[in-house]
Amino acid sequence: MTMTKSDLIDALAADTGLTKADSDRFLKSFTANVEKTLKSGDSLTLIGFGTFSVSNRAARVGRNPQNPSQVINIPASKSAKFKAGSKLKGALN
Repeated sequence: MTMTKSDLIDALAADTGLTKADSDRFLKSFTANVEKTLKSGDSLTLIGFGTFSVSNRAARVGRNPQNPSQVINIPASKSAKFKAGSKLKGALN
């Protein structure tokens, strides 16, 4: 089973006693703040849960999967990364 955004909002509302609208605003605010933090180049650590950070990937040369003899240049990029914390890792075992 995969939890959707709607499922998460329902679960937040049930756990906290907030309305679904308030839970939706909370989730939007949380994700916006994570995004803002990562855009600024900083990381966000939630002790026990995990750390959100930015990973830099260097430019590199690759091959076109449809035409393996064709070499393509893959530009440098940034991507979001998440590393699970100790409590989250322990909960999964």
